[in-house]
Amino acid sequence: MRPELEQYIKRAAPHIDEIPSARKNLLDDLTEFVSSRRNAEEEISLNFICTHNSRRSQMGQLWASAAAAHFGVGGVRTFSGGTEATAFNPRAVAAIERAGFAVHNPGGANPHYLVTYAEDAPAIECFSKAYDDPFNPREGFAAIMTCSDADEACPVVLGAARRLPIRYDDPKAADGTPSETAAYDARCLQIASEMLYAFSRVT
Repeated sequence: MRPELEQYIKRAAPHIDEIPSARKNLLDDLTEFVSSRRNAEEEISLNFICTHNSRRSQMGQLWASAAAAHFGVGGVRTFSGGTEATAFNPRAVAAIERAGFAVHNPGGANPHYLVTYAEDAPAIECFSKAYDDPFNPREGFAAIMTCSDADEACPVVLGAARRLPIRYDDPKAADGTPSETAAYDARCLQIASEMLYAFSRVT
Protein backbone atom coordinates (compact mmCIF):
# COMPACT_ATOMS: atom_id res chain seq x y z
CA MET A 1 0.00 0.00 0.00
CA ARG A 2 1.30 3.47 -0.81
CA PRO A 3 2.47 5.18 2.42
CA GLU A 4 0.22 8.19 1.75
CA LEU A 5 -2.79 5.92 1.43
CA GLU A 6 -1.86 3.97 4.57
CA GLN A 7 -1.82 7.23 6.50
CA TYR A 8 -5.21 8.18 5.09
CA ILE A 9 -6.65 4.79 6.07
CA LYS A 10 -5.41 5.32 9.63
CA ARG A 11 -7.18 8.69 9.69
CA ALA A 12 -10.34 7.15 8.22
CA ALA A 13 -10.51 4.25 10.69
CA PRO A 14 -12.05 6.24 13.58
CA HIS A 15 -14.89 7.33 11.29
CA ILE A 16 -16.03 3.72 11.01
CA ASP A 17 -17.55 4.04 14.48
CA GLU A 18 -19.59 7.00 13.23
CA ILE A 19 -21.39 4.98 10.55
CA PRO A 20 -25.11 4.80 11.50
CA SER A 21 -26.54 1.35 12.19
CA ALA A 22 -28.89 1.60 9.19
CA ARG A 23 -25.91 2.19 6.90
CA LYS A 24 -24.03 -0.68 8.50
CA ASN A 25 -26.95 -2.96 7.70
CA LEU A 26 -26.64 -2.03 4.01
CA LEU A 27 -22.88 -2.49 4.09
CA ASP A 28 -23.28 -5.86 5.81
CA ASP A 29 -25.10 -7.04 2.69
CA LEU A 30 -21.98 -6.17 0.68
CA THR A 31 -19.83 -8.04 3.20
CA GLU A 32 -22.09 -11.07 2.96
CA PHE A 33 -21.91 -11.09 -0.84
CA VAL A 34 -18.12 -10.95 -0.84
CA SER A 35 -17.84 -13.56 1.92
CA SER A 36 -20.25 -15.98 0.29
CA ARG A 37 -18.55 -15.77 -3.11
CA ARG A 38 -15.15 -16.08 -1.50
CA ASN A 39 -16.10 -19.15 0.53
CA ALA A 40 -17.64 -20.75 -2.56
CA GLU A 41 -14.42 -19.97 -4.48
CA GLU A 42 -16.44 -17.99 -7.01
CA GLU A 43 -15.37 -14.83 -8.80
CA ILE A 44 -16.03 -11.67 -6.77
CA SER A 45 -17.01 -8.79 -9.06
CA LEU A 46 -18.41 -5.49 -7.80
CA ASN A 47 -19.89 -2.93 -10.19
CA PHE A 48 -20.47 0.51 -8.63
CA ILE A 49 -23.20 2.34 -10.56
CA CYS A 50 -24.31 5.99 -10.59
CA THR A 51 -25.80 8.27 -13.22
CA HIS A 52 -22.74 9.64 -15.05
CA ASN A 53 -19.97 7.36 -13.70
CA SER A 54 -18.07 10.53 -12.83
CA ARG A 55 -17.83 10.82 -9.05
CA ARG A 56 -19.35 8.45 -6.48
CA SER A 57 -19.17 5.23 -8.48
CA GLN A 58 -15.52 5.85 -9.38
CA MET A 59 -14.65 6.52 -5.72
CA GLY A 60 -16.54 3.39 -4.69
CA GLN A 61 -14.65 1.25 -7.18
CA LEU A 62 -11.27 2.55 -6.04
CA TRP A 63 -11.96 2.36 -2.33
CA ALA A 64 -13.37 -1.16 -2.58
CA SER A 65 -10.14 -2.26 -4.27
CA ALA A 66 -7.98 -0.53 -1.69
CA ALA A 67 -10.02 -1.82 1.26
CA ALA A 68 -9.91 -5.39 -0.07
CA ALA A 69 -6.13 -5.16 -0.41
CA HIS A 70 -5.75 -3.55 3.02
CA PHE A 71 -7.57 -6.45 4.70
CA GLY A 72 -6.05 -9.15 2.52
CA VAL A 73 -9.29 -10.09 0.79
CA GLY A 74 -8.02 -11.51 -2.47
CA GLY A 75 -9.81 -12.13 -5.73
CA VAL A 76 -11.96 -8.99 -5.64
CA ARG A 77 -12.44 -7.26 -9.00
CA THR A 78 -14.04 -3.82 -8.98
CA PHE A 79 -15.73 -1.91 -11.77
CA SER A 80 -17.93 1.14 -12.22
CA GLY A 81 -20.44 2.46 -14.70
CA GLY A 82 -23.30 4.86 -15.23
CA THR A 83 -26.67 5.03 -16.86
CA GLU A 84 -24.77 7.25 -19.31
CA ALA A 85 -21.10 8.08 -19.86
CA THR A 86 -19.44 11.48 -19.35
CA ALA A 87 -15.95 11.60 -17.77
CA PHE A 88 -14.32 10.94 -14.40
CA ASN A 89 -14.78 14.40 -12.90
CA PRO A 90 -11.48 16.22 -12.22
CA ARG A 91 -12.71 17.30 -8.77
CA ALA A 92 -13.25 13.67 -7.80
CA VAL A 93 -9.89 12.74 -9.29
CA ALA A 94 -8.25 15.45 -7.16
CA ALA A 95 -9.99 14.10 -4.05
CA ILE A 96 -8.64 10.58 -4.52
CA GLU A 97 -5.18 12.00 -5.19
CA ARG A 98 -5.36 13.93 -1.91
CA ALA A 99 -6.29 10.64 -0.22
CA GLY A 100 -3.08 9.04 -1.47
CA PHE A 101 -3.91 7.23 -4.70
CA ALA A 102 -1.43 7.69 -7.53
CA VAL A 103 -3.14 8.88 -10.71
CA HIS A 104 -1.83 8.99 -14.27
CA ASN A 105 -3.92 11.15 -16.60
CA PRO A 106 -3.38 10.47 -20.32
CA GLY A 107 -5.63 13.38 -21.30
CA GLY A 108 -8.60 13.45 -23.66
CA ALA A 109 -12.30 14.16 -23.37
CA ASN A 110 -12.93 10.99 -21.36
CA PRO A 111 -9.47 10.10 -20.01
CA HIS A 112 -8.65 6.49 -19.16
CA TYR A 113 -6.95 7.28 -15.86
CA LEU A 114 -4.57 4.70 -14.44
CA VAL A 115 -4.92 4.65 -10.66
CA THR A 116 -2.81 2.68 -8.19
CA TYR A 117 -3.06 2.10 -4.44
CA ALA A 118 0.24 0.18 -4.15
CA GLU A 119 3.47 0.17 -6.09
CA ASP A 120 3.27 -3.61 -6.62
CA ALA A 121 -0.43 -3.66 -7.57
CA PRO A 122 -1.72 -3.38 -11.14
CA ALA A 123 -3.17 -0.03 -12.13
CA ILE A 124 -6.95 0.29 -12.14
CA GLU A 125 -8.24 1.77 -15.40
CA CYS A 126 -10.85 4.38 -14.56
CA PHE A 127 -12.96 6.07 -17.20
CA SER A 128 -16.62 6.94 -17.61
CA LYS A 129 -18.76 4.29 -19.28
CA ALA A 130 -22.22 2.75 -19.15
CA TYR A 131 -22.68 0.11 -16.47
CA ASP A 132 -23.21 -2.55 -19.15
CA ASP A 133 -20.14 -1.54 -21.17
CA PRO A 134 -18.15 -4.57 -22.46
CA PHE A 135 -15.33 -3.47 -20.14
CA ASN A 136 -17.53 -4.46 -17.17
CA PRO A 137 -18.67 -7.94 -16.04
CA ARG A 138 -21.67 -9.42 -17.79
CA GLU A 139 -23.00 -11.67 -15.03
CA GLY A 140 -22.53 -12.82 -11.46
CA PHE A 141 -21.61 -9.39 -10.09
CA ALA A 142 -22.98 -7.23 -7.30
CA ALA A 143 -24.58 -4.05 -8.66
CA ILE A 144 -23.90 -1.38 -6.04
CA MET A 145 -26.22 1.54 -6.70
CA THR A 146 -24.44 4.63 -5.40
CA CYS A 147 -27.05 7.25 -6.29
CA SER A 148 -30.82 7.47 -6.10
CA ASP A 149 -31.24 8.52 -9.76
CA ALA A 150 -29.40 5.47 -11.07
CA ASP A 151 -31.13 3.22 -8.56
CA GLU A 152 -34.54 4.41 -9.75
CA ALA A 153 -33.60 4.55 -13.45
CA CYS A 154 -32.39 0.93 -13.43
CA PRO A 155 -35.03 -1.20 -11.71
CA VAL A 156 -33.27 -4.21 -13.23
CA VAL A 157 -29.51 -4.54 -13.80
CA LEU A 158 -29.14 -7.42 -16.21
CA GLY A 159 -26.65 -10.05 -15.15
CA ALA A 160 -26.39 -8.89 -11.55
CA ALA A 161 -26.31 -11.63 -8.93
CA ARG A 162 -27.10 -9.10 -6.20
CA ARG A 163 -28.34 -5.51 -6.15
CA LEU A 164 -27.17 -3.35 -3.26
CA PRO A 165 -28.56 0.20 -2.85
CA ILE A 166 -25.71 2.00 -1.05
CA ARG A 167 -26.47 5.60 -1.95
CA TYR A 168 -24.27 8.67 -1.41
CA ASP A 169 -25.09 12.36 -1.67
CA ASP A 170 -23.56 13.90 -4.77
CA PRO A 171 -20.66 16.30 -4.07
CA LYS A 172 -21.53 17.94 -7.39
CA ALA A 173 -23.92 20.16 -5.42
CA ALA A 174 -20.88 22.08 -4.14
CA ASP A 175 -19.24 22.60 -7.54
CA GLY A 176 -18.09 26.19 -8.01
CA THR A 177 -18.60 27.12 -4.35
CA PRO A 178 -16.07 27.82 -1.58
CA SER A 179 -16.97 24.45 -0.02
CA GLU A 180 -16.23 22.45 -3.16
CA THR A 181 -12.98 20.84 -1.99
CA ALA A 182 -14.40 20.08 1.46
CA ALA A 183 -17.48 18.43 -0.08
CA TYR A 184 -15.42 16.12 -2.27
CA ASP A 185 -13.05 15.27 0.57
CA ALA A 186 -16.00 14.49 2.84
CA ARG A 187 -17.55 12.15 0.29
CA CYS A 188 -14.21 10.46 -0.32
CA LEU A 189 -13.78 9.94 3.43
CA GLN A 190 -17.30 8.56 3.82
CA ILE A 191 -16.87 6.06 1.00
CA ALA A 192 -13.42 5.08 2.30
CA SER A 193 -14.74 4.51 5.82
CA GLU A 194 -17.69 2.46 4.61
CA MET A 195 -15.66 0.26 2.30
CA LEU A 196 -13.12 -0.30 5.10
CA TYR A 197 -15.97 -1.31 7.40
CA ALA A 198 -17.42 -3.72 4.84
CA PHE A 199 -14.15 -5.45 4.01
CA SER A 200 -12.98 -5.60 7.62
CA ARG A 201 -15.85 -8.01 8.27
CA VAL A 202 -15.32 -10.37 5.33
CA THR A 203 -14.86 -13.96 6.49
